[in-house]
Amino acid sequence: MPAPTLDITHVRSRFAAFSQPELEGWAHFENAGGSYACDPTIEALRHYYVHTKLQPGHPSPAAEAAQQAMDRSYQRWASALGVGVDEVVLGPSTTANTSVLASAFGETLGAGDEVVVTQQDHEANGGAIRRAAARAGATIREWTIDPETGLLDPALAADLISERTRLVCMPHVSNLVGTENDVTAVARLARDVGAILQVDGVSAVPHGLPDLDALGCDIYLFSLYKVFSVHQGLMAVRGGLARSLPNQGHFFNDGDAHKRLNPAGPDHAQVAASGAVLDYIDELAQHHGVDFDAVARLWQDHETRQLGPVLAQLDASDRVRLLGPATTAGPGHRCPTVAFAPLDRTPAEAAQVLRDHRIMAGFGHFYSWRTLDAMGIDPESGVVRISFVHSTSDDEIAQLQTAIEALVT
Repeated sequence: MPAPTLDITHVRSRFAAFSQPELEGWAHFENAGGSYACDPTIEALRHYYVHTKLQPGHPSPAAEAAQQAMDRSYQRWASALGVGVDEVVLGPSTTANTSVLASAFGETLGAGDEVVVTQQDHEANGGAIRRAAARAGATIREWTIDPETGLLDPALAADLISERTRLVCMPHVSNLVGTENDVTAVARLARDVGAILQVDGVSAVPHGLPDLDALGCDIYLFSLYKVFSVHQGLMAVRGGLARSLPNQGHFFNDGDAHKRLNPAGPDHAQVAASGAVLDYIDELAQHHGVDFDAVARLWQDHETRQLGPVLAQLDASDRVRLLGPATTAGPGHRCPTVAFAPLDRTPAEAAQVLRDHRIMAGFGHFYSWRTLDAMGIDPESGVVRISFVHSTSDDEIAQLQTAIEALVT
């Protein structure tokens, strides 16, 4: 029996945005900046605000239901990621979560310690720990990218990670280059010297939930609002690390793993609604006759089929510089996050051409200032980025290719 293919009609029926009159004719290609929320997310958020919008956990039916909804989200995410419930932390954003982590790690670092960061990092993942390490007198070691391709070579990580390394921060997927990094190989290097590996999965998870045991990292972070959910950041902090790092919250919450690394406190409604996207994935699995984990393959097969022609079209032009690999062939999954630098106009002007064809896309450095600088591209001017997910239709890809043709001819 042939493997099922993604039923795009069914998928799009579960996103209210696709039926809104004001969005008709506009194709959303800035998913890496924030995806449309699926209907179960919107329904869960509305339900909380309508039926249980009060302090959860107190002795009333509505407050008890509110607490149960929050608890369910933690349990659902723990199950989906294959981690313990106490290893899931929900905070205001990934940027906020990495800042809190950096503060905690900063209290443990000192002279002689080393922290490894990369030139491929979104500034949220690398910038906070760079500042914390500098304050603590620790040394920053930078894992550089190939200036032509923007890729990270795992062999260079082996030269940087040593007995003095305390923390390694890296992206699972760059938000400009788009290719999956070999996290598992780096996890082995870090584990061999007793270092902690922190992985930014923001640009990876919209294309499939990770197998955290297989990756082997100690901390994994991503943004739920880029995964068809609410505006929260989720981090899985493994192996008791959430309890062993210095408390960053209220002293009386020191024993609560969900709150020790979330000084802002939980946004009750968004935490309660955050697990609803997993209900959407369950729906897709049932509709396609596959199990939960197989949905990621459905997504990726659909995206990869659409991505190949777009990469080829940009790579064939001498009027743009494509960042990252020009094919979907490995090693590492090539996510449909595509950045390019126009060679005969500004990124702002190029984005306007896309807009004229009703393509919603962005331009700038996308918080990956160091990546562009290392590749010889002016970060102040930036690049154009187009990004899509499994809900993108073939008609929208055709619309995009028409816009690209206008841009490069």
